[in-house]
Amino acid sequence: MVIENKIKISYREALKQGIREVLRNDDRVFLMGEDVGHYGGAFAVSKGLLQEFGEGRIMDVPLSESGFVGAGIGAAIAGMKPVVEIMTVNFSLLAMDQIVNNAATLSHMSGGQINVPVVIRMGCGIGRQLAAQHSHSWESFYAHIPGLIVLSAGTHEDARYLLPAAMKSPDPVIIFEYTSMLNMENEVLNNPAGVDISKAKIRREGKDISIITYGTGVYKSMEAAEELASMGIDAEVIDLRVLRPLDEATFLASVSKTHRALIVEDAWRSVSISSEISARISEKVFYELDAPVKRLCGIEVPIPYPAHLEDSSIPQKKDIVNEVQKILNP
Repeated sequence: MVIENKIKISYREALKQGIREVLRNDDRVFLMGEDVGHYGGAFAVSKGLLQEFGEGRIMDVPLSESGFVGAGIGAAIAGMKPVVEIMTVNFSLLAMDQIVNNAATLSHMSGGQINVPVVIRMGCGIGRQLAAQHSHSWESFYAHIPGLIVLSAGTHEDARYLLPAAMKSPDPVIIFEYTSMLNMENEVLNNPAGVDISKAKIRREGKDISIITYGTGVYKSMEAAEELASMGIDAEVIDLRVLRPLDEATFLASVSKTHRALIVEDAWRSVSISSEISARISEKVFYELDAPVKRLCGIEVPIPYPAHLEDSSIPQKKDIVNEVQKILNP
């Protein structure tokens, strides 16, 4: 359904359209991953692409993350443009050696003579009752590593347009995609100019407090901001979008304007993205603050299976609303 140059689609379909675009635009692009071909992807994101593009460009691979991620890195070095799908972020641990010791380092170690233009897509996040070995928010693992560009697709717009932008990078890019959002529908611009993968995005402007977030925190923070507005609280919502390198100029400018900050993420609080954001605010705009920086993060337990416990383990809209009220009315 198209509305005023906007199209209403599911998050899943937005991801698929992004993949289809890059495949059509460049014959060097191919998709590889577990079950991406005949099965259509573990989450049906690549369903139908095998029939459209053929086995030479939609490649099913053995169940060996280290093996096929390594193959993707090799293909990138050789001049191809691979899009490697890792089914869940948990499985990416099996390919950490390839990502951290090879993809992230080769440009530096070769004095810029070797580029690794591989894009690695990872299913991520909490909210589909996949339990502790299949659902976590581990973006901070990869955001720690120099040599990688790390992106978070927290909206349908970014689900659709981050991949085409990432394919232009000469360096390895990690894109986190959120499985709990796959069936959600929203409107996205039809054929926009593209997205800037060097910048955070101000999703909602406000003057009373900056809510800084990414991933599944974006829509929850937007909904919380709407509820807060009915209480007379004008919250600004910053979608980090780029987790490495961080666009600190955007969130520091926001905090300098609102003088308060709440950082929201599903990931565990200790050694997290929110830890880094909090540190940079304290280091660089401390004297602009009218209240301490607060963090609202996931409970530090392996993610439980039961739905009610899973929901309780990560911040929800009501938690964001309550925390903002506490900050403004201590």
